Amino acid sequence: MGAGKTTVGRALAKRLNRRFIDSDHEIEVRTGSSIPLIFEIEGELSFRRREAEVIADLTSLDGVVLATGGGAVLDAANRNYLKSRGTVIYLRASVSSILHRTSHDKTRPLLQTSDPRKKIEELFRQREPYYCEIADIIIETGRPNVHAMVQSILDELEKSAISLQPTQSSLHSLLKTRNYDNMNHMQQSKVIQLNVELGDRRYPISIGHSLLSNSKLFVPHIAGNRAVIVTNTIVAPLYLDQLKQTISSLGKEVVSVVLPDGEEEKNWHSLMQIFDVLLSEKCDRKTTLIALGGGVIGDMTGFAAASYMRGIPFIQVPTTLLSQVDSSVGGKTGINHPLGKNMIGAFYQPQAVIADTETLQTLPVRELSAGLAEVIKHGAIIDAAFFNWIELNIDKLLIKNPAALAYAIQRSCEIKADVVRQDEREGGLRAILNFGHTFGHAIEAGMGYGNWLHGEAVGCGMVMAAELSYRMGFIDFVTKTRIATLVAAAGLPTRAPDLGRERWLELMQVDKKNEGGQIKFILLKPLGSTLITTVPEDLLIETIRSSLL
Repeated sequence: MGAGKTTVGRALAKRLNRRFIDSDHEIEVRTGSSIPLIFEIEGELSFRRREAEVIADLTSLDGVVLATGGGAVLDAANRNYLKSRGTVIYLRASVSSILHRTSHDKTRPLLQTSDPRKKIEELFRQREPYYCEIADIIIETGRPNVHAMVQSILDELEKSAISLQPTQSSLHSLLKTRNYDNMNHMQQSKVIQLNVELGDRRYPISIGHSLLSNSKLFVPHIAGNRAVIVTNTIVAPLYLDQLKQTISSLGKEVVSVVLPDGEEEKNWHSLMQIFDVLLSEKCDRKTTLIALGGGVIGDMTGFAAASYMRGIPFIQVPTTLLSQVDSSVGGKTGINHPLGKNMIGAFYQPQAVIADTETLQTLPVRELSAGLAEVIKHGAIIDAAFFNWIELNIDKLLIKNPAALAYAIQRSCEIKADVVRQDEREGGLRAILNFGHTFGHAIEAGMGYGNWLHGEAVGCGMVMAAELSYRMGFIDFVTKTRIATLVAAAGLPTRAPDLGRERWLELMQVDKKNEGGQIKFILLKPLGSTLITTVPEDLLIETIRSSLL
């Protein structure tokens, strides 16, 4: 303590163009409490457990400069993580120097004694062997200023031939290491390409800026001479003419269908309007349908494509964050019924998904937040490191930072594409993508489609599912709180409407995962992993009751 880890670490991160993280600050952010308060209320042992969880998470990140608490080395697992996952720099300070720097600091719980020097000497004797054991570089802190210390560290890194570059194993790692503000221009000119691997039905996902005008992306996927664009009254004035022009430039005849906007319009009547145009225009089996819009348009267009002449090709062009990170990928199509959401439909894969991130700049704040629910979901169920990234970058996502959005979309699509590859028709694994949806769909149906956005209901549903996971003993209080805190930070509701006990149970029983009348839930065990299970009714009722507005 008092060796200057935070000050030096922040300066070093700036020189290396990396992100700086302080583990003590991360603990305070996650708990909403100061370190002294945690010590006072929970004791040092509880603090060390929290510290170990944080260090396990943070050392999994690439391209960061991490300042740990002085006592982190006392835990063997921490020492192993620090040594095996990074380059350890020990800033060595004398007892007198530490005493001088900390003598007026009332925020250090371990020094609130009648004899601080004696305590520092005791801690130094206890910790020094561990510091030396794991350190790759030892820097004496007697140098004249911070700049000189940082330069000494850089010199030692160079002398030791320790790489200053992040691992290049995946774009997932690379994107976490760079300054997002410096990446904006790069992301605007780059097209990220992924694939959904389904054998001979394999199809690409393209993510990038200004893709609606990129005719090369559409050429391979429109085999016939005609295309029908399905959109809604909100999206049409913004992007329909642009997409029409792109498709027409390929020598294709283009027709459009403009439907009313809203989840409540995802019904049989709207589906019939698509069929009316296809039939009146005498469209044949080589006609390509193009879904230009959010999840509602994508689901209905896909269902129309699956049904018309028993199947015609279609392309997903999602324009909302929710559709770009989730509903456009995987081939789930359908409409709602008054008694249940998405209960009528088909599994039918698109020819391609073309996600233009520029369309997100016109997205209302409420719709953006709704999309973030699905981003958070992907981290919670499969990738705890991605969940950590979302926590650290939620502010950038909310202001529509192009690079942060591009990475969130890319990682979400990677996760969903891999799940779909393993379980296309939701025979087992794919059901985990419904984390929060059993509660969420009940909210949507109970409140009337359109009153809550799908993402809002899923966000609240995830908080309820985390609460139920906690009551079942699958996750701890900290994990439950982190999920609720992140959902709230994304601008999503965390308290559920009071539908009444019987109505809640009735609505949740109309769920595609249920078997033999038993309600099945996707729960966390732990963060980044899931299980599908039934739960005792008393715990379910307690969860609902504790979650109400």
